[in-house]
Amino acid sequence: MLRIVSFTFNGFAENTYLLIDEATRATAIVDPGAYSRAEQQTLSDYIARENLDVKYLLNTHAHIDHVLGNSFVLTSYPGIPFWLHPLDLPTLRAVPTYAGPYGFPAYEPSEPTGELAAEQVISLGESKLTVRFAPGHAPGHVVFYDAAGGQLVGGDVLFKGSVGRTDLPGGDHATLIRSIETELLTLPDATVVYPGHGPATTIGAERRSNPFLT
Repeated sequence: MLRIVSFTFNGFAENTYLLIDEATRATAIVDPGAYSRAEQQTLSDYIARENLDVKYLLNTHAHIDHVLGNSFVLTSYPGIPFWLHPLDLPTLRAVPTYAGPYGFPAYEPSEPTGELAAEQVISLGESKLTVRFAPGHAPGHVVFYDAAGGQLVGGDVLFKGSVGRTDLPGGDHATLIRSIETELLTLPDATVVYPGHGPATTIGAERRSNPFLT
């Protein structure tokens, strides 16, 4: 069984997730937004207290609020793989050009060690995650689907009552809506969606009432 724990970090109120295989304590860190020393301590203290075995660093996409803690994670848990979809590598490499003006002068860049791809299956202890390619908010955006648990870590694709913004470089509204329709709304209504910002929701609730999808 996969348990999902969230933390809200940085000035963008970004949701950082720990995906924890309960049987083995194998854990993936998804979109670490921990920037300040206090935020980083909160994340590492929880991992230590729960005796988690960090196996992966995964990014749904590479906008600044989702990658601020990448370097901290890689330094704290040396040798773990860091995976990102290759179409979002330019997005990641652009972050140092604007991190300072955005108020994050201490941002430290890091490079992925591997690539994510559509339909890729990631083994995490006894659990499995399926990668779904969902561009529109960012060119290489992916989501992580836990079919056994009926849950999805969705980054900035779908929110409670809203969808991801598409006015940033590489964004495209039509592409985003198509991604939602083909990669998210095809999932069961009971699927819990853990977004990059704000509270969790379900596929069914957004199918019925999200004003951007009706």
